[in-house]
Amino acid sequence: MNLYKFVSDAINDKLGRPVNLEVPRNRDFGDFSTNAAMVMAKSAGKNPRELAGEIVPKLMELDFVADATVAGPGFINIRLRDDFVWDAAKHATDITPAATPMVIDLDYGAYNVAKSLHIGHLRTSIVGDTFNRIAKMLGHRTFSWNHMGDWGKPMALVIAWIERLHPELPYFRDDFDPATTVDFDINPAELNTYYPAASSFAKENPEFQAHAQEIKAKFQDGHAGYFALYEKFLAISLNMMNDTVRRLNILPFDYDLGERNAAKYLPQVEEILRAKNLIQESDGAQVIIVKKDTDNAPMPPYMWTDSRGADTYDSTDLAAVYCRLHTDNPNKIIYFTDMRQSLHFEQLFRAADLSGLFKYADMEHIGYGTINGADGRPFKTRSGNAAGLDDIIDAVNNAVDARVRESGKALDSDTVDMIALAALKFNDLVHDVRSDYIFDPDSVTSFEGRTGPYILYTAVRLNSVLKRAGTIPATDATPTNLTADERNLLMEIADFERTVQSAFDNRATDMIANYAYDLCQLTNTFYHNCPILRDDVAADDRARRLAIVKMAADTLGMAIDLMGLRVPNEM
Repeated sequence: MNLYKFVSDAINDKLGRPVNLEVPRNRDFGDFSTNAAMVMAKSAGKNPRELAGEIVPKLMELDFVADATVAGPGFINIRLRDDFVWDAAKHATDITPAATPMVIDLDYGAYNVAKSLHIGHLRTSIVGDTFNRIAKMLGHRTFSWNHMGDWGKPMALVIAWIERLHPELPYFRDDFDPATTVDFDINPAELNTYYPAASSFAKENPEFQAHAQEIKAKFQDGHAGYFALYEKFLAISLNMMNDTVRRLNILPFDYDLGERNAAKYLPQVEEILRAKNLIQESDGAQVIIVKKDTDNAPMPPYMWTDSRGADTYDSTDLAAVYCRLHTDNPNKIIYFTDMRQSLHFEQLFRAADLSGLFKYADMEHIGYGTINGADGRPFKTRSGNAAGLDDIIDAVNNAVDARVRESGKALDSDTVDMIALAALKFNDLVHDVRSDYIFDPDSVTSFEGRTGPYILYTAVRLNSVLKRAGTIPATDATPTNLTADERNLLMEIADFERTVQSAFDNRATDMIANYAYDLCQLTNTFYHNCPILRDDVAADDRARRLAIVKMAADTLGMAIDLMGLRVPNEM
């Protein structure tokens, strides 16, 4: 139940016009407040406070309103009935499906074949996965795409490097027979060294660079040997990608298809573009002009082919739109990448719209900020390279393990992994996706404050109370004697659906993380101030509070699941 929407709609109907409903920071003043009288006063020709006095009796006619009072120059504070709050919290996890469910293609991950995942893949993976879970919870049908880098010069460099290391292999012959069985294995760790080694070598060796360009052209034209070798290291690379995805507890991608798959659709897309006279020649390249007369900022043309006639990143991205249109027929396509790619996606969306492939308004780019080190610059290893994603996960795991050992606790490795996962992912999600943030393994693994371990600790505490209690005694379905701490927690629980909907509408995954933290804060205040299992607690109070614990545990559990975290049995 979306409590906010229910109350807002009822008040709007009662007053005959939409009003602004706010949640006061201090709930002592009320559960909601509105400045409706101040907004309506001028047109009504009345003093705001006087008009507020006339509105209050109307609000009191609503059966869920316990009290409505005028404050200051005309604000109206509204307090809900305890039994209404209780019923709303009881149904907090009954999420109302979207009235018009959409089919949404989500492009995140964007991993590169034959390259280890690095810290730049952390946010796209975590934010994209959480948004995917949010959309699914609201009843939308989603398809997640790992649009891999698997087609251009990087693949050619890897093939050229393998040829340099193993020139005796038959893959490099133009007469290679695809039925040939080749006794050649690639070590996964070694595969990750091929591209950086080849890229560095190519910069100092023009002949090697030129040979890689030849390989690229032949590979993209269907060279049997190059393709067979590519298939071999693609399988290894996909296994490594999936291992990291599992470590991050990310939902499996619906499609691990990248530029190579999109390239199959280039002829169909080019036919559409030429039919609309959208392709123009510019310095030997084929481009699409996407600049508008109203543009003030630079807007370069969209590159269809480069001056050598080769396919480009631009062309395969547009072909991928065509592929998704004919594969999923989505209502929306949403991309999650570094915000530094904003210009590229603006060009892509304009090109897709001009070509008639997809409406500009139905394509979105969620650009995320960078993960920085203590110096405020993008986080790198001591060697100055982008940190490997597995190395980052290991660093957080080691930091959690050290904290656990310092505390004198004995937790198994699975529990340590769960805590480390929460530390890493929550620290990413709690920040506005568009903002940069500082990454420090020691601070994100704290068991206190706005951290993942604190969220898990609260969930473990709630589960422990329920386990010790056994069965929850029957209680009055509509109690009217709630304490302030009970009430505050119930109001936060009842705000869950609104938060999920707002996170989806605003493309703001941080709303889920911050909601989970606020819920935990109120839960722990309730736990400290409202005894539950003590012998001196009256039976009715115990039953009511155990019911609240169950509501809090269920709601927090759903928020935790949206973030892709796992709750251990103990901490």
